[in-house]
Amino acid sequence: MITYARDEIISASEVARSFSSVLNDLINHTKERFAISKNNKLEAVVLPIEEYERMQEALDFMEHMEIYNVVKEREKTPQSEYISFDDVVKSLGMDLDEL
Repeated sequence: MITYARDEIISASEVARSFSSVLNDLINHTKERFAISKNNKLEAVVLPIEEYERMQEALDFMEHMEIYNVVKEREKTPQSEYISFDDVVKSLGMDLDEL
């Protein structure tokens, strides 16, 4: 679980009242993030766009690595264990023209 410093937590009503100030703190790197609370429960996090994009790129990279690892693992499977697409379609009682 991520922890937030006291000055990083801000209520939703305070964000509404002082959005410009909150945004400027992020733009000027005075704050790294804000955790927004509503009814004393953390509901959202606001980040600078650069941080969000960095996190998204990391997630995309991890997804690509996962796909790569699945492909590499499947390459180890003997060809005799594969089922052709035509056989799968036939086993489902379908016709390729229906697809």
